[in-house]
Amino acid sequence: MRKGSIKNVRINSEVLKELSQIISFEVKDPRINPFTSIMDVYVAPDLKTCKVYFSVMGTKEEKENTLAGLNSAKGMIRSLLAKRINLRNTPELTFVLDESLEKGMEMMKLIDEVNAPLHEREALEKENESKESEE
Repeated sequence: MRKGSIKNVRINSEVLKELSQIISFEVKDPRINPFTSIMDVYVAPDLKTCKVYFSVMGTKEEKENTLAGLNSAKGMIRSLLAKRINLRNTPELTFVLDESLEKGMEMMKLIDEVNAPLHEREALEKENESKESEE
């Protein structure tokens, strides 16, 4: 099975959907932040391993606690996944913190800060034009 094959894409999307539900509704570890989202999964073509990319809205400590909670519940999550998805092998899970969402939000904030003076100047120019056209 190739990396980008239709079968692999289907397996990845099914594993992502099931892991999202399992982590949201089944895992009761208090360390896991309620604002944890599964961003992406990559199941290896041989179905032996699975990288689970997750994002947490919170502090650095909350992110570390969520990672620790997910790692300690890894066995239970894997067994629940095995019951829900009929695969030849249930992949070994590796959780990876994905901070791309927060980095993107940070970049948008910086862009807005840089553009703020430009927008203010444009607003003043439009205001001046409307005053001139009234006269």
